[in-house]
Amino acid sequence: MTTTTPARGRRRAPSRMERAAGRAAAFQKPRVVLALLLLLALTSVMLLDGYLRSEIGNDARVRDGAAYDKVPGRILDGGPLLTFDHGTARTQSVPDRTIVLTFDDGPTATWTPQVLKVLEENDVDATFFMVGSMISRYPGVVKSLVKQGNEVGIHTFTHVDLSYQSAARLQRELKQTQLALAGAAGVTTTLFRAPYSSEIDAVDNYSWPVYQEIGGLGYTSVFVDTDSDDWKKPGVSKIVRWATPKKDKGAIVLMHDAGGDRSQTISALGTYIKKMKAKGYTFTTVSGAQAMLNGSRSGVGRQSGSAGASASAGAGAGAGVGAGSEGTGAAQSAQHQAAGATLYEGRALVYAVAVAEWVVPALSWFLLVVGVAVMGRFGMMLVLARRHHRQRNRGRGKGGRGGGRFTWGPAVTRPVSVIVPAYNEKECIANTLRSLARSTHPIEIVVVDDGSDDNTSQIAESLGMPNVRVVRQENAGKPAALNNGVRTARHDIVVMMDGDTVFEPDAVHQLVQPFADPEIGAVAGNAKVGNRTTLIGAWQHIEYVMGFNLDRRMYDLLRCMPTIPGAIGAFRRDAVLGVGGMSEDTLAEDTDITIALHRAGWRVVYQEHARAWTEAPGSLRQLWSQRYRWSYGTMQALWKHRKSLTDKGPSGRFGRVGMPLVVLFQIVTPVFAPLIDVFTGYSMVFVDFRAALLAWLAVLAVQLVCAAYAFRLDREKYRYLVMLPLQQLAYRQMMYLVLIHSCVTALTGGRLRWQKLKRTGEVGTPAGAGR
Repeated sequence: MTTTTPARGRRRAPSRMERAAGRAAAFQKPRVVLALLLLLALTSVMLLDGYLRSEIGNDARVRDGAAYDKVPGRILDGGPLLTFDHGTARTQSVPDRTIVLTFDDGPTATWTPQVLKVLEENDVDATFFMVGSMISRYPGVVKSLVKQGNEVGIHTFTHVDLSYQSAARLQRELKQTQLALAGAAGVTTTLFRAPYSSEIDAVDNYSWPVYQEIGGLGYTSVFVDTDSDDWKKPGVSKIVRWATPKKDKGAIVLMHDAGGDRSQTISALGTYIKKMKAKGYTFTTVSGAQAMLNGSRSGVGRQSGSAGASASAGAGAGAGVGAGSEGTGAAQSAQHQAAGATLYEGRALVYAVAVAEWVVPALSWFLLVVGVAVMGRFGMMLVLARRHHRQRNRGRGKGGRGGGRFTWGPAVTRPVSVIVPAYNEKECIANTLRSLARSTHPIEIVVVDDGSDDNTSQIAESLGMPNVRVVRQENAGKPAALNNGVRTARHDIVVMMDGDTVFEPDAVHQLVQPFADPEIGAVAGNAKVGNRTTLIGAWQHIEYVMGFNLDRRMYDLLRCMPTIPGAIGAFRRDAVLGVGGMSEDTLAEDTDITIALHRAGWRVVYQEHARAWTEAPGSLRQLWSQRYRWSYGTMQALWKHRKSLTDKGPSGRFGRVGMPLVVLFQIVTPVFAPLIDVFTGYSMVFVDFRAALLAWLAVLAVQLVCAAYAFRLDREKYRYLVMLPLQQLAYRQMMYLVLIHSCVTALTGGRLRWQKLKRTGEVGTPAGAGR
């Protein structure tokens, strides 16, 4: 029998989704690019943070005991200030009874401010040789340090032994540290101290070329005369004693404001300054000492010491010099105001580091929560799936023994209507209808031809099946076709399926049995992948068995089933009409109608024994299109029913139980899951390969256990689980990108049209599909 639904008027008005179709197509590529750029940006932030923490590019090698026969003797016997004038090396020593306090490895937010406080209290300036990565992390400390009148020098960006590094790496270490200084305090500097350096007589054949190159760039290399060895934490008295120069000589003194607990350094600093002042010593910076050596006695900073020393320093202390920073004197003459590209690049670096410093820890904690939630979900799925299986299969095959056979109530034997929406399904429609013809339950079949132009309706009619009615309509979309079928259905229970799906003979009978319970308004069947012989098909098979069906068992027991699959689902006709039918508001009409039924007070359950075989997408492009539509449609449905969060009764139950679970496990967790993989890959490459690999394998093992249990419940062959590791590496990443793409589309206000997948008709019979 054939029925034609006429068009209303001369021309049907396009639906809302059809009106948006043209606009949506133009936006898809930019959104894919935006999604990928977002993931790239987060990866870049992680790499920057790892570089700052020396996880990336770290070289922990330190040279010791090398020969020094190629280093000029006058350099090895010279003072701690090494400069190059037109390629000629020259060293200088600090004037007698003069102390240049220097601090290495900072800044830090904990110890550097305490050092600055002691210096300020004692009216003393110092020179800080800072690590670029630390500067970029604590720019405020550097700005305060410079403003107070102290001097800054470069200690490389990542604190590496430059004698092992290439010329390009050396240049990069210097430039990046200068940029960090420019961004933090608006200055650059010509002072340099190499990591792991000490007195100048320690220069060897490997480090000497480095100092030559650095000197050729205009830097002054600063060594030490006296090392306090405060990093050994020997006690305050020893730090003071070891930092004291012998025989009233001047000295560049080394201390640290980073690298561990510096409480002893803080305690010793004030004592040391007071002791040396009492001995008549003057404190200045490296630039101040150079100014004294070069005959300029003005502007060398706060020349604090004995009364005689102060008087001899001259009355011009603090006067500015042209080469220094604005408002500074010779005590900071090695510093220069940053300008132009250097200033703006430096600020960009500091801002980027600030973002990384906030984003990476926040992501780490968030991903930890997500990881715990994922593992909790696995545990909850296993527990509830087992309970669901034992409950629904109690006494099955045992003659009712063991506590009584599970039953929904009196057997449902009355006829039902099966609605088959079809649009250009010529490859599949015959197999679909033949499978329904073998049904053990009395049915009428309503094929709704949604404006097909490939003879779909003619093929359906040519089969000559007496219980098949073909209803034709202009192309209006799947929701409209289903609504048309519901309106024309003759029975109170309607089964909905896709035009490419093949039912097992007892599928309809199993599917409608739960309607013996008057509280049940809809039933979700067990959809299986029929074309599982390909790699993509096998991956989807694992996903269907593990993800969809385990999830549905869990949601069934929690009474918050979010989706009845379009491939196999059954409804009370009155329940569907009562909520307004299948809505065109979203692309996931199956999720939309399921949530609507929950909110109307109906119970939705899962019937594992009602099995149908569907044709899954056969190419990555088709798979992307399908899952993109599913993900976006699910978001639309959740947003449409957001008021259920505050409703009372059954609607509120779904809103406060089902909706949070769907949002957490189907949107939030998958969206951030790629970052877990990025973090894992990052850890394998830059942190600890073995630990990261073991963690990944542990998670894989948990997933394998869940998958194996799901296969056991569905009586599937375990051989497909061999594909699981590859699925995690490739297929899962694609699904994550699809979801991110959908989120970007939703956030940018885009609309997506219905996308018809290309069918092959290879899913013939349940037996054939299962092979």
